[in-house]
Amino acid sequence: MSEKQIQEESKIPYKIYLEENEIPKQWYNVRADMKNKPAPLLNPGTLEPMTAEELSGVFCEELVKQELDENTAYIDIPQEIQDFYKMYRPAPLVRAYCLEKKLGTPAKIYYKFEGNNTSGSHKLNSAIAQAYYAKKQGLKGVTTETGAGQWGTALSMACAYFELDCKVYMVKVSYEQKPFRREVMRTYGASVTPSPSETTNVGRKILAEHPGTTGSLGCAISEAVEVATSNEGYRYVLGSVLNQVLLHQSVIGLETKAALDKYNITPDIIIGCAGGGSNLGGLVSPFMGEKLRGEKDYRIIAVEPASCPSFTRGVYAYDFCDTGKICPLAKMYTLGSGFIPSPNHAGGLRFHGMSSTLSQLYHDGYMEAVSVEQTSVFEAATQFARVEGILPAPESSHAIKVAIDEAMKCKETGEEKTIVFGLTGTGYFDMVAYEKFNNGEMSDYIPTDEDLKASIDALPKVNK
Repeated sequence: MSEKQIQEESKIPYKIYLEENEIPKQWYNVRADMKNKPAPLLNPGTLEPMTAEELSGVFCEELVKQELDENTAYIDIPQEIQDFYKMYRPAPLVRAYCLEKKLGTPAKIYYKFEGNNTSGSHKLNSAIAQAYYAKKQGLKGVTTETGAGQWGTALSMACAYFELDCKVYMVKVSYEQKPFRREVMRTYGASVTPSPSETTNVGRKILAEHPGTTGSLGCAISEAVEVATSNEGYRYVLGSVLNQVLLHQSVIGLETKAALDKYNITPDIIIGCAGGGSNLGGLVSPFMGEKLRGEKDYRIIAVEPASCPSFTRGVYAYDFCDTGKICPLAKMYTLGSGFIPSPNHAGGLRFHGMSSTLSQLYHDGYMEAVSVEQTSVFEAATQFARVEGILPAPESSHAIKVAIDEAMKCKETGEEKTIVFGLTGTGYFDMVAYEKFNNGEMSDYIPTDEDLKASIDALPKVNK
């Protein structure tokens, strides 16, 4: 490293914060810059593209507009949402100096930390937006699903702020593993039901077909949608997958890019964990926009659990977003809506499919994907916690694992690459998982080709 580089390096603070007035005033819609747009949602009855009128029976009207908008690059963030963001944003971009030193790597590692709020994750960015639009429409309340509980927690906070009723269907395995996450939701006024449950028609059907099932996000989505559509004054809101969610989460990437630009830093590799796509899409969107416009090139990596590998082992096809098959069909990388993953400890990454926007980008070769086993994920999480002082969520730790892998490759080659990853939240409600890892009781389950074949073979036949 030259003397000039050393001097420039010394000017970069440990944590890069934007000023309050630098918080984004608009969300960025990456679809506006995509040549190949994501395929439209299909009506499950007619298999024709869903209209705004049809979607408005499930989602809030303004959110439907955002869901269908493929051409507006920047959408104004309402002032009330901006004011709420100021409670916990901007989030810091942190240079992982201690991790770099521990690894002995020439790579420069940065992480965008989204855990500085009571929900413990990035999910609040979209929860407050969706609750705002529900309140503006005059609704009584909303329903939703939650996996690890971070989305349910964020939505319960947002609904309390706007005085809306909040009904949460929590994946049963997470409901049992994370009772304190459940109690946070209840403290904020939400009702929390383990899914699948006996409280809905679709829940009873799933339990009859899969007795003793630990549930999945697809199951919980089905129940939440049924309750929303059968109760007047309610709408369903989703914490990931949808275009509107990726739009709201773009504040993560916009802040990250602004912080990097402040110090003339250009990342080589951008890494995010991938379940439904909210965090990954939010982090990479503005960088992906530059890539799509031919302005810059980045290596973008999606990291998913080996137990639920929709990108790396799924198929690109139309599929139901829910196990009960009552939601619209989306064209995405999927393992089949009937696939119920093993009860791994990354509850937020246990969805059978992936965002249609990210699926299109992956299909077109703009990013790559890897799957990792959970014991190696927790090894990386422990290593990170011991040197960086943050206990990471299991979901985020998938990104940490691959960031460490890439940094070690730099150690082998001597390359000084700049790596940025998303630290989506904290793991303080995931201590059962850490306990099992510390006790040596954690195992890895990777579905066989036969395990996946049954659900993939049952994909709906759509000639589009």
